[in-house]
Amino acid sequence: MARLLVLRAAPYRYSHLSATTLLVLSPSKHRHSASSPSSPPSAARRILPSPLRVPIRAVESSPGPTKEEQSPAAGEAQEPPPAAPAFEVEELGWGTQLVVKLRMLVAPPWQRVRKGSVLNMKLRGEISDQLKTRFSSGLSLPQICENFEKAAYDPRISGIYLHIEPLRCGWGKVDEIRRHILDFKKSGKFVVGYMPVCGEKEYYLACACGELYAPPSAYVALFGLTVQQTFLRGVLEKVGVEPEIQRIGRYKSAGDQLARRSMSNEVREMLATLLDNIYGNWLDTVSSTHGKKKEEIEEFINSGVYQVARLKKEGWITDLLYDDEVMTMLKERVGQKDKKRLRMVDYSKYSRVRKRTLGLQGGEQIAIIRASGSITRTRSPLSVPSSGIIAEQLIEKIRAVRESEKYKAVILRIDSPGGDALASDLMWREIRLLANSKPVVASMSDVAASGGYYMAMAAPVIVAEKLTLTGSIGVVTGKFNLQKLYERIDFNKEILSKGRYAELNTADQRPLRPDEAELFEKSAQNAYALFRDKAAMSRSMSVDQMETVAQGRVWSGQDAFSRGLVDSLGGLSQALAIAKHKANIPKDKKVQLVEVSRPSPTLPEILSGIGGSLLGVDRVVKGMLQDMTSLRGVQARMDGILFESLGDMSGENQLFLFIKEITNYFD
Repeated sequence: MARLLVLRAAPYRYSHLSATTLLVLSPSKHRHSASSPSSPPSAARRILPSPLRVPIRAVESSPGPTKEEQSPAAGEAQEPPPAAPAFEVEELGWGTQLVVKLRMLVAPPWQRVRKGSVLNMKLRGEISDQLKTRFSSGLSLPQICENFEKAAYDPRISGIYLHIEPLRCGWGKVDEIRRHILDFKKSGKFVVGYMPVCGEKEYYLACACGELYAPPSAYVALFGLTVQQTFLRGVLEKVGVEPEIQRIGRYKSAGDQLARRSMSNEVREMLATLLDNIYGNWLDTVSSTHGKKKEEIEEFINSGVYQVARLKKEGWITDLLYDDEVMTMLKERVGQKDKKRLRMVDYSKYSRVRKRTLGLQGGEQIAIIRASGSITRTRSPLSVPSSGIIAEQLIEKIRAVRESEKYKAVILRIDSPGGDALASDLMWREIRLLANSKPVVASMSDVAASGGYYMAMAAPVIVAEKLTLTGSIGVVTGKFNLQKLYERIDFNKEILSKGRYAELNTADQRPLRPDEAELFEKSAQNAYALFRDKAAMSRSMSVDQMETVAQGRVWSGQDAFSRGLVDSLGGLSQALAIAKHKANIPKDKKVQLVEVSRPSPTLPEILSGIGGSLLGVDRVVKGMLQDMTSLRGVQARMDGILFESLGDMSGENQLFLFIKEITNYFD
């Protein structure tokens, strides 16, 4: 969803540190039906010389060198080392196998799985980086990845049947899942994909499967990727609203949606670079999968691919089959031909199977602290466990981990566009204190920008995905002048004040005086300097060096690596391998990952989940209310960068959606 920019009578209190506003990066949204019916090499190191259908164990690999260990010459271009695999497999000893069998026998009913089952996971919509409770809706990236790892080991699971529907998550999460698919295949078990709707993101993930099927009537839209940015300056002028914006940083585009009528040259350059990174990575991955040249794949896409039959003809999918036909084929493969239905276990039930039951946990403990969503300093009346990052709560967890002797290292997992700058700075301080007591590694998911990067830069080592959105070190400050609007609706507002600048944050019935505008700009410059200088100190750069990569620019993870903003490329497994190395834990030793931020179901969350589908407007209103309660004070935020897939509403932010839903509701 695009983030709502709330139009309030009161101005932003000081400044709004944010990046690209209402930017949509998506495939074309036109759906086409088929007109007629009709595995890439991995960077991971293999332990088994060939796939074996035997119980296996997941272990972490040795980490690739971080930037600080490479010690590159000044100005020397660096190629990123290959990311660690999600997990590696090896045969277990008979004693360990016996213990695992005994644990499975005594497991509670909700953790039991029948032998010969196929794990069926349906990937669609939003994918959270947080763990989910039983009452939470949606999918959880850690639970998806854990299911792949457990299924690779579990002797009761014959293979995986993966349904891939339109995805509304970033490329960082997609890369993490894709890595798990590739590593799962090394267990010797099958992973079969089924894709009824095919866009660029869905195919990027699905082509990692050993086999890929689609129905003869599948929607296909492989046309390329686009970037969109919308501008409201003309609309606001028509209703009598004048935004007064000061942005610090040439690439800082937050505020442009309100203040500009078109895209600036600097923002155009930044977005074009991000688009090149993402599209180039897509072409490289798909060409590697098919063993073709990148130019051949690009030529195929430029021909306009909308017929699923063409995908089969060109070898992009295995065959055209309906879901029931695929399941009939799988029944024969797993020896259940005489059964009425394929024996399957779904994502939700299999998520309850504990890793300990399968012998995947033990040894030293490493804490994982997850920080996902927008950043606020304190809990609001509307907050639920999924409301985002609440600094006062996260600080409590950080302190508890720091004071505990049982954790040998910490992984800080971040998926955040930022938020309250004060909250970000308070968490930065606590993370620095934590890093003084034990190894801390920051792991970035889809996005860790502005306030999200503020948190990450407190860790001595930062790991990002190739296409993580990060950086965005810049400031925007602004307020609304509602004088013309008030005149049109015959509204009057009078203020009595003491102090030359007392009305700076309250007088919305008039434009800023020249001296107020000067102070407004100075406060933004000061906020930017504090952010930039602290980033330079955290990353061991000079201020001049940091200035060249700051200026509000959003970088892909790969570009951030080459510029010293992150230390290594990869996912959570890469961060884990580095954390073990820093904690002097042998790479072949198992560790126990402890989720410090594990959620527990609460009454508001249960009621929110139940009531979320009663009205189409409900989800919009809840988002608006949450934003209105959190947008206070200085903001270190990257607003509105969306990565959407086929079937989503491109270019609509929550404001437009709210108007649309309200209109439909009362018609």
